[in-house]
Amino acid sequence: MRGGKIPPVAAMNSVHTPPSLRGLVLRNTLGSLVVAFGTVLLFTDDNYVVSAGAGVVMVGVIVLTPLLSRPFVAAAEPVLRLFGVAGRLARLNAVRNPRRTASTASALMIGLTLITAMTVVATSTSGAIDRMAADSLKADYTVSMANYEPLGPEVGKTVAALPEVTASSPVRTAYGKVGGGPSRLSGVDPESFGSLVQPDLDSGSLRDLRGNTVLLDRDTAAERGLRTGDEVAVSFDDGGGRARLRVAGIYRPNDLLNGVYLPVSVMTPHLSEITDEKVLVRMRGGASDEAQDTLVKALGSNPALKIQDKDALSGEIGGAIDMLLKMLYGLLAMAVLIAVLGVINTLAMSVFERRHEIGMLRAIGLDRAKVKRMVRLESVVISLFGAVLGVGLGLFLGWVAGGAVGPDVPHGRPGAAAAGLPRERRRGRRPRRPVAGPGRGTPEPAPGDQGGVAGARADTGYGRRSVPRVVGGVPRAPARRAPPRPAPPLLRLSR
Repeated sequence: MRGGKIPPVAAMNSVHTPPSLRGLVLRNTLGSLVVAFGTVLLFTDDNYVVSAGAGVVMVGVIVLTPLLSRPFVAAAEPVLRLFGVAGRLARLNAVRNPRRTASTASALMIGLTLITAMTVVATSTSGAIDRMAADSLKADYTVSMANYEPLGPEVGKTVAALPEVTASSPVRTAYGKVGGGPSRLSGVDPESFGSLVQPDLDSGSLRDLRGNTVLLDRDTAAERGLRTGDEVAVSFDDGGGRARLRVAGIYRPNDLLNGVYLPVSVMTPHLSEITDEKVLVRMRGGASDEAQDTLVKALGSNPALKIQDKDALSGEIGGAIDMLLKMLYGLLAMAVLIAVLGVINTLAMSVFERRHEIGMLRAIGLDRAKVKRMVRLESVVISLFGAVLGVGLGLFLGWVAGGAVGPDVPHGRPGAAAAGLPRERRRGRRPRRPVAGPGRGTPEPAPGDQGGVAGARADTGYGRRSVPRVVGGVPRAPARRAPPRPAPPLLRLSR
């Protein structure tokens, strides 16, 4: 609009002089060296170095933006020719001052680069989580507490007694020291553990996890200098007991399988209180609606228990990543909006600076409509240049970063909080006493509280039917000092 309002007489005004072009040889040389250095950093094994390399590459590309603008505008020439004189003038204006074009497109490029890179990384991470659940977990279901409290041992016994269950194992978690260093210990049933999980073993075998043996993750083994076949001293913080165990194998940890595993028969005598983190279950015929109904009914339709299949576990672990990604998307959307406003502001100032030039064009016969079209086409070319450069750079950086985290999701990330660890254990504290499970759980609702929808299931959005049915509505806990109500066969309040 401002360009169309400049009168032809402005051509007689010599106040404005076009900026002189400075040599870009030094800038292009420095930009090329920075990009080359950042690219080398991207292909290292250290994730922190890869992150630094991504920032270095982005800085180098920003420095090279004036050089990259010329081939892009040249590639758009066939399309601009369709608009006649206005299109040709728009192309010449875009390449005449590459510094201005680069500064206008850089802000938009940065925002789109970050959005594209994070989208690629999130997609790669989500796929890695799905593959992790499919490759590491052979169990059809995991049974745990919905509020991440520990389970009573009766849950595992009840599940193991079902004829439809072909294999089950509790995961009995404690803390102690392995080889003198603190570690998270998990007791499992060695007879069925190999039928429920499939860890990525570096050495050893799950068949050797018998008797006084232990299965170490790669990090613990490397820190303690242990190998398969070595003996290691294990001490338990809970009961204060000690044991000397032989290393049966070393595996690569992830969000689903991490820490130190040993037979539950070795761990239980050293614990002052017996609790389970979760129970792994494998059903005859695999996961199905009927199989989950069987587990729900066997556990008394306890709403405090959470029964999840592989899809539900993957969705729960990825939920934390999705939430963080949405927050970042909101912030980056604001950045892109500011960048678009910057493009508009820069072009408006450009029109003001080119009053002499536009006045001359008006004087020789270019009407207002063509002047407006020239400015609009120039803005479109610059915006497309920033968008294409940002998306391309984001795809490249996302591909590199996705390759770093895609094959295996490092444990200890935000997704680990959703992998079934109690809140106290995620903070490094000892867990509280179990509050649910067969023989320990929520009191049965009073007869007057049966107004809920019997047999209804909650859909958390994290997978098919990941929360068991609530029968008789939401149970109400008794007052603090009220006498306990009679407990059902599988539910008793822990005091």
